[in-house]
Amino acid sequence: MQSKTILITGATSGIGLALAKQSIELGYTVIITGRNQEKLNQVTEELGVLSYLADSSDLDQISQLSSSLERDGIKLDGVVLNAGVFYPSPFTETTLSNFDETIAINTKGPFFTLQTLLPVLADGASVVFTSSIAVNKGFENCATYAASKAAFEAVIRVANIELADRGIRINSIRPGITATEIQAKAGLTAEQEEGLFDSLKSTPLGRALSVDDHVGAMLYLLGDQSKALRNAAIDIDGGYLL
Repeated sequence: MQSKTILITGATSGIGLALAKQSIELGYTVIITGRNQEKLNQVTEELGVLSYLADSSDLDQISQLSSSLERDGIKLDGVVLNAGVFYPSPFTETTLSNFDETIAINTKGPFFTLQTLLPVLADGASVVFTSSIAVNKGFENCATYAASKAAFEAVIRVANIELADRGIRINSIRPGITATEIQAKAGLTAEQEEGLFDSLKSTPLGRALSVDDHVGAMLYLLGDQSKALRNAAIDIDGGYLL
């Protein structure tokens, strides 16, 4: 694969970190962002990459990210809009703060990240969004999360048309239930996590997804083989939706 320069948001853990590691192995120049400076420093040292502090809910930091890349003379061949949060809450009990924080990070964050990065995006660049199967499968306690992902998928449809003259393409992956830190961050106990993962033994894959299960599709969407794709959404769910 031809060497490319790619930016991965939210790459200090989970799918973003797994993608960063494999991209480096392929010879890509990788740039990462994170919202926790200490964790970002640890991962930056581990991977030996360039990094920037950028909280997806902080528009000032998003703007600074673009300015820093432009100042440093960096041109991006690919962007992975991966940063996101999952705060489960029943529809009947969801608070305004829960709703606003989820939308701020999962919808407004990638919206303005992509917008502000346009000056440093190369013509023909590929943008990949980490969405979720929750956009087309109902899960209890996931109304706001599902809405936040579906909203940006709607943005992608329009952005593909408006950015067509530059050859910029935007596609998505929709991960199924994946074993990452997100379960603990969402408040699940160890016993609840075990029960969740055990329930996935009945899927065709026969297990919970791992972060590495998503990387191949993301690399395909970043690569030149996917140049004809626009608004594609790849479900990576181990057969959960069958």
